Amino acid sequence: MNQSQLPPVLVVGAGIMGAGIAQVAAQAGHRVMLYDTREGAAASARDKLGQTLQGLVAKGKLSAESADAALSRIAPVLRLEDAVEAGLVVEAIVENLEAKRALLRQLEALLADDAVLASNTSSISITALANGLRVPGRVVGMHFFNPVPLMKLVEVVSGLQTDHGVAQRVFQWATSWGKTAVHARSTPGFIVNRIARPYYAETLALLQERAVEPAVVDACLRGAGFRMGPCELMDLIGHDTNFSVTESVYQANFYDKRFQPSLVQREMVDGGLLGRKSGRGFYGYGEGAAAPALPSARAGVCPRSVRWHGGEAGGAAMASFGRRWREALAAAGVTVEPVAGSGWIGIEAEGRRLALTDGRAATQRAVDDGGDDGVGDLVLFDLPIAELPAGACLAYAAGAATGSAWVDQAAALLGLAGVQPQQVEDAPGLVVARTLAMLINEAADAVQQGVCTAEGADLAMKLGVNYPAGPFEWLARWDGDAVVSLLDRLADHYRGERYRVSPWLRQRHPRRGSAR
Repeated sequence: MNQSQLPPVLVVGAGIMGAGIAQVAAQAGHRVMLYDTREGAAASARDKLGQTLQGLVAKGKLSAESADAALSRIAPVLRLEDAVEAGLVVEAIVENLEAKRALLRQLEALLADDAVLASNTSSISITALANGLRVPGRVVGMHFFNPVPLMKLVEVVSGLQTDHGVAQRVFQWATSWGKTAVHARSTPGFIVNRIARPYYAETLALLQERAVEPAVVDACLRGAGFRMGPCELMDLIGHDTNFSVTESVYQANFYDKRFQPSLVQREMVDGGLLGRKSGRGFYGYGEGAAAPALPSARAGVCPRSVRWHGGEAGGAAMASFGRRWREALAAAGVTVEPVAGSGWIGIEAEGRRLALTDGRAATQRAVDDGGDDGVGDLVLFDLPIAELPAGACLAYAAGAATGSAWVDQAAALLGLAGVQPQQVEDAPGLVVARTLAMLINEAADAVQQGVCTAEGADLAMKLGVNYPAGPFEWLARWDGDAVVSLLDRLADHYRGERYRVSPWLRQRHPRRGSAR
């Protein structure tokens, strides 16, 4: 787009988000007017942006000419009346419905009818923001992620009255600013804040059951490819902020139990244990605080021969891990006998089993699979969804009747696969499997309800929260029947609404999902 065709942009709110939005718009060639009700805030933000741009020059990421040109396009304005020529407004003020609606009414009275009114809200309904305006079709969400200059994602959110052409224009502008835009329908949490809830919720549920320690759950999910585990990420975000977002999504969904906040996190907020900003959350951050340590691995002697069940079943992720594991067993001198037509995946040695989790607790599965006598020695291991690097942590759990000798041998067998086994309590679905299943399930519901496309969900989660893959990419590498079956078994165990299967998943994987 020719620079002369670029609309002047008004950014309302000169905080961290507003300043970042002003920077990317100016660098893309727009003339930017920056406004804040706080006296001197807009001018101060522009000065800081000048320093930021010069820092990019010093690092060789921007030319001096480009930095000077971008800064020259940003002008603080003292009154909204001084910005009547704006063709696009992006408001980044306090996250409060009435404050935003009052601002939009004020802007509508000042600006031309074809000026686009965009909100950087992360949670407020775009439909509600447009309510009562004379031209509600020009109100749209333009949700950036912090820090704006670095984070690629922009959610373009349409309310019930948002004009399709307006959403398309905003999509194109965001793209021209170097962002990856995804369309979203205005529902609680939009795409990212909605789909991400299980990443925190499943860990908090495991902590409430005392099934796992924070350092272990973090290490296991890092092993699955996440940059940060959920506990350290909640500490970084701030437990007050994370709890508030969860509570907001819960209330906006009419108290759907799937989004129910955690008593564990509520107690931390009440106690002021907010994470990094308070010096203490799940971990300590004060001077001299020790780094969280993982428990020592159990030691055992591998059996000399095993039977391999499941063949290449379990999806691409398990097939890849299984091939690597069998090769490592053979290299260690363990004889591996393949068993065709098995209904489970894993290793058997003299009737003792080391099996991939299917959503049941090990104790329950031993009873289910072994009839009246049960399967005496059963250990379950977690889903190896990623190409686990050497030393990555993988959770495992033993049934109540499992002897300690087999627990030690199972840990040794897992260790041969190149992972660091971490024993957890006998919780259904372990750590990675239940977390990914719920992320997939939530994304499937979002697609079912028209919030986004499957492609949009994958892009949003990878770019908005740096997930190693999108939920539908995980689904493709796993096994849809296994996901549905695992969720059904979690629902059977917990007897609540939380683990109900999305209709989108059930329709595509009806056979095993309906066999309870």
